[in-house]
Amino acid sequence: MVTVHHLNNSRSQRVIWLLEELGTPYEVKRYERDAKTMLAPASLRAVHPLGKSPIITDGDKTIAETGAIVEYLIETYGAGRFIPAPNTPDRLRYTYWMHAAEGTAMPPLVMKLIFGEIPKSPQLPFFMRPIARALLGAVTKSYLDPQIAEIISLCDSELAKSPYFAGNDLTGADIMMSFPIEAASARATLTPRLTTYLTTIHTRPAYQRALTTGGPYALMGS
Repeated sequence: MVTVHHLNNSRSQRVIWLLEELGTPYEVKRYERDAKTMLAPASLRAVHPLGKSPIITDGDKTIAETGAIVEYLIETYGAGRFIPAPNTPDRLRYTYWMHAAEGTAMPPLVMKLIFGEIPKSPQLPFFMRPIARALLGAVTKSYLDPQIAEIISLCDSELAKSPYFAGNDLTGADIMMSFPIEAASARATLTPRLTTYLTTIHTRPAYQRALTTGGPYALMGS
């Protein structure tokens, strides 16, 4: 049986959602972030040396990294579902968005989150906070916000072609892209098309079951 090593408010929520879509039996082993640092507990290092989530175990296999997990689960349990047919335009779209989710979309979103938190850090002397806020704010305005806006525009244009990122049906590309779009909804203004897309995936029965299983999911408000 697949075991999901699940960290609250993390990318592992996508893995639970995919397993619900697949109808594959699984169990969840829960880990909680440190309330102050928001870091994963050291016990995750017993599963994988980096001690980060998501991680799954399936028999004697241990797989880390969300994209690798999504590919493994679809190849192993999908029976041809959730991936477009080989040698088709939608398969190329699928491959692009599977990688773009973490390679292109998430880095500026993570940087914006971190830059917003640095001036609030209790380790930063109070007299440095206005300087840090000004410097990081300038980088955010001149670099990160335009980057995020470009990504949002690209996603919007892609969804103008079809209801999902790789065609007319939900695929692993949507599982991957859900996280950056949810993150963008908390840190930028989404287009009406992207807002509708989020509503569509959030109302899927499998997504709702994953929320029940995974527990409170506060990413969008972080």
